[in-house]
Amino acid sequence: METEMDFTKKPTILVVDDTPDNLSLMSGLLKDTYRVKVANNGERALKVASGDDLPDLVLLDIMMPGIDGYEVCRRLKQGEKTKDIPIIFLTAKAEVEDEKLGLEMGAVDYITKPISPPIVLARVHTHLTLKAAADFLRDKNAFLETEVQRRTREVSTIQDVTIMAMASLAETRDNETGNHIRRTQNYVQALAMQLKESGKFADYLSKKQIEVLYKSSPLHDIGKVGIPDDVLLKPGKLTKDEFEVMKTHTTLGRDAIVASEKLLDSPNSFLQCAREIAYSHQEKWDGSGYPQGLKGEAIPISARLMAIADVYDALISRRVYKEPIPHEAAVEIIRQGRGSHFDPEMVDVFLAMDPVFYSIAQRYADSAEAVRHKVQAI
Repeated sequence: METEMDFTKKPTILVVDDTPDNLSLMSGLLKDTYRVKVANNGERALKVASGDDLPDLVLLDIMMPGIDGYEVCRRLKQGEKTKDIPIIFLTAKAEVEDEKLGLEMGAVDYITKPISPPIVLARVHTHLTLKAAADFLRDKNAFLETEVQRRTREVSTIQDVTIMAMASLAETRDNETGNHIRRTQNYVQALAMQLKESGKFADYLSKKQIEVLYKSSPLHDIGKVGIPDDVLLKPGKLTKDEFEVMKTHTTLGRDAIVASEKLLDSPNSFLQCAREIAYSHQEKWDGSGYPQGLKGEAIPISARLMAIADVYDALISRRVYKEPIPHEAAVEIIRQGRGSHFDPEMVDVFLAMDPVFYSIAQRYADSAEAVRHKVQAI
């Protein structure tokens, strides 16, 4: 892509006129300064103008047999390749209405015959200069747009890597496998998309927000990196005091993400959704959850989505302290939690699409080797 105007190449001018004498006159006037192409009718003009070597400007007669100048102008302005070529009408039609019509059709100028050579040369030079500047800006804008897209992709990649690096850190200390992260983020995405289709939470669940939810959900348990091993990796039921310690993973996760956001100097960064999920995914619809005891719609939508995804996966998955339960039993437990543990509208949509959850669970099922590795690590 050219980003600088080339002043060494002669501009090309297409002269269109059905009178041979006029073509000779204009060619003689322009040939020392410009490359000149000629066409003696509208059909030929359209063919030349739309070829590989586009003219930089067209001098166009109006009164021609067959396709007249107005129709040639209209077609050139409709063509994707030719719409930006400046057109100057060069005609004996001298009425104001004729000039007005020509300019309204997209011509940049209107010169009446008989011509004044200095005037023609001056106006041709002016419009070629304007076109060169416009082409330069168009190329610049195209380059800048491409650069913005490249930088946007780069930033998005950095964000993805940041989130997955933090999620992987949490996974190294948890008693769950890496597929738990993949399953839960796909549950969240699928539930969010179905909610959007049903018309629920339409203001929140934009395409972009669903993508953010998908990318952020792996950080829901990031705070577990701060839980002592004797609590986090305990193979049996936690005591009351141990459970209080475990509950702090929500606050620890929120604090870790807030600390990262401070480095970004942006409290509304791409990590905002991750912060909401990490801090509030253990809240319950009836207010009996933790850490804040939020109730109903006070719980962020992102955290309400995560609650269903996280509980479903915990129920169907094998842990060192429990056996998995069947999909149908997990669905029934979530049904029973409608309006107490979970947002009732989200549960209704979940119940209508639970086979999708089952499909995701099967696709990202833990291998026996992965589970055995976790058990041995503990």
